[in-house]
Amino acid sequence: MAWRWCRKRDGSRRTLFELLDKPALRPLPAARYEYGDWETHRVNIDYHVEFDNHWYSVPYQLTQQEVEVRATGTIVEIFHRSLRVASHARSQVLHQATTVSEHRPKAHQRHLEWTPSRLVDWARTIGPATAELFDRIMASKPHPEQGYRACLGILRLAKQYSSQRVEAAARRALALRACSYPSIKSILQCNLDSQPIEPAAEPKPPLDHPNIRGSEYFDNGGDPTDQER
Repeated sequence: MAWRWCRKRDGSRRTLFELLDKPALRPLPAARYEYGDWETHRVNIDYHVEFDNHWYSVPYQLTQQEVEVRATGTIVEIFHRSLRVASHARSQVLHQATTVSEHRPKAHQRHLEWTPSRLVDWARTIGPATAELFDRIMASKPHPEQGYRACLGILRLAKQYSSQRVEAAARRALALRACSYPSIKSILQCNLDSQPIEPAAEPKPPLDHPNIRGSEYFDNGGDPTDQER
């Protein structure tokens, strides 16, 4: 390629490139540019941020703080006051959580040595209803440590009220579908664990009367001649 001489400068375009432009050039990025979506979110009380129906952890000190989320096809980055505080591989698993252990409070980090089966085994020492209650509590939580805290609280109630009363409270909670630590605590405080569990009322049979039109009547648009009667 021929380089032309500049009319108003000494040298050619090549010599000017070598002298001025080339020293200022930087190497190309190692990774190709990826388009990213930006969203503003508030950190939940469990130190996770929701993006695209998945939860990503941030340092627990940022609970209730406003953060910015940048998501590409492969990575989710979280920024607080323009400083990146977390980076996760993007997950396509819906309604689950990606959690970095270091983001947990110290008390939650100790929960890592526990497993759901270990907590359920502890619950079985109280009774089968308590074990089932623990299963339901942990299955209802998006993050394991939320269920762990509730289960550990119920274990402490067994020391305060006795295992027999907690097992009876668990049976009542299961019957009422009130599977939570506050429900168990309320049942014990109000001595409801000693009350008989009333069976659920059976649904009443549908009314059967010649003047009552069923759903088939309206599905078919009704009978005009019948409306005139």
